[in-house]
Amino acid sequence: MQINKIDGVLFKTMVVNGAENLKQNYQRIDALNVFPVPDGDTGTNMRMTIEGGVNEIYSMNEEDIYEVSKKLSRGMLMGARGNSGVILSQLFRGISKGLEGKKSANAIALAKAFDSGVKQAYKAVMKPVEGTILTVAREASEKLLAISSSRMSINEFFMEFLDEAKASLERTPELLPVLKEAGVVDSGGAGLIEILEGMAMVLDGKFVSEKPVEGAMHTVGTKFISKIDNVDFGYCTEFILQLSKVENPDKVEEEEFSKVFSTLGDSIVIVKDEDILKVHIHTLKPGDVLNIGQQYGEFIHLKIENMTIQHNESAELRNGALNHQEGECPCGEFHSPEVKKPDVKKKYAIVAVATGSGLINAFKEMGADYIVSGGQSMNPSTEDFIRGFDTLNAENIIVFPNNGNIILAARQSAKIYTESKVHVVETKSLAQGFAALTMLDLNGEPEEIIEDLKPVIKNVTTALVTYSIRDTDIDGLHIKKDDFIGLCNNKIVASHRRRYDAVKALLKVAITDEKEIITIIHGEGVTQKEVNELVKHIERNYSNLEIDVIEGNQEVYSYILAIE
Repeated sequence: MQINKIDGVLFKTMVVNGAENLKQNYQRIDALNVFPVPDGDTGTNMRMTIEGGVNEIYSMNEEDIYEVSKKLSRGMLMGARGNSGVILSQLFRGISKGLEGKKSANAIALAKAFDSGVKQAYKAVMKPVEGTILTVAREASEKLLAISSSRMSINEFFMEFLDEAKASLERTPELLPVLKEAGVVDSGGAGLIEILEGMAMVLDGKFVSEKPVEGAMHTVGTKFISKIDNVDFGYCTEFILQLSKVENPDKVEEEEFSKVFSTLGDSIVIVKDEDILKVHIHTLKPGDVLNIGQQYGEFIHLKIENMTIQHNESAELRNGALNHQEGECPCGEFHSPEVKKPDVKKKYAIVAVATGSGLINAFKEMGADYIVSGGQSMNPSTEDFIRGFDTLNAENIIVFPNNGNIILAARQSAKIYTESKVHVVETKSLAQGFAALTMLDLNGEPEEIIEDLKPVIKNVTTALVTYSIRDTDIDGLHIKKDDFIGLCNNKIVASHRRRYDAVKALLKVAITDEKEIITIIHGEGVTQKEVNELVKHIERNYSNLEIDVIEGNQEVYSYILAIE
């Protein structure tokens, strides 16, 4: 059936199907990682980002395409993870801007909306790189902008768009030599095509799945269980509210709503975006919460779950396997520990991203006020950062993302958050973050502090040891699956069957004459005996180096070496 216009109901159905198509293929997208290391997460990040948007629009039955696209954009903005997820969220944000004022869209309007999406996505990236998802979206959009007409059906639009997007994806290795050498296409572009294909299927009456996209309110972060001794857990109450009964909702801050709901329960998370308010609260009287909420507007989404029943049905909890500091909340969601905002406002607060109990403790000891849980293969979302910011009371919040793939989400959260000035120090590895926090001096203005850290970060050599997930040839190295590989500043320089041989070969490249300090952060599976042998090897062969050892307990990377 030929469709000449797309309205809000059809757009929602297409996006849901696109998200489901990506969900069923995200692992293949993850596997398109350039390097054969077990941290490919592009598909995962894009999946979780679009599911964050779908959760916002799933219960909508709105015919206005702009209203649906706006809600979708908000959900994706808060759920965005990793560079690919942030770029995807910005693409749909721009599409929404391009649809403003439209109840439906024909092929010409859709082409202009996608062009708006591409411009927004490029704007979000400080140094856009061609041969990525940006190129795939841009080249497909440019073609449709040129050929779309009032006679073109929406079916033809998506057929032409997909044809050009696929052709563009096949050209990405010619634009990025690293893709060509690894024998893969760009993973972000491939993920976008999975979404577009799922959307196009709907136009032919095909559906990937009739099940709703799983997950709720895209809140995966630090786990939490409050201390419990035979108490009533109450009800996990969540809702999204349109602030239709609030005069000038743009001028009302989240803090005002926090005060209203603070007496009704705990584990409160409140996020506001323009005229939309999202509330999560654990309460014994959900009716009271809803009655108050309704005074401010109309419910868009509502969910109430009895946590007492869930707790009693959980074998793990019945057996007392509780971590009273952090763990999964009985409602099944993941929430930050309920921390009362300090009464006294500080000039500075520090937020760092880390994974592994040892590393987390090390960052806390060095002065981090809040740890955002995440890293390789587990990138935190924009909302995870904002939730952390909400536990702090400071004029300035300094963020250390400690991963190149997390910087965009950190920047996005800095733009959204208004209660403090948020400054992002662009640390691209845990080694850089560790070195920067070691040298952090908070006596000065934010710009001066960040400027002083730049040479410290630049001086750090990041050396990593992990294992290969496939056979490949890179930079003259023949790498076999399950080999241990060493990376120096994100370049593979060593590959061996034995981990100890890999780390020794890595040190030959990573340690240069001017280096003075090496910090060995060892992860899961590394024995103390092996660490001791490595320390002796460094003392014998690099006697000028001062050695520090941290039991990081991190996953994925057996060793993280910060060499300064």
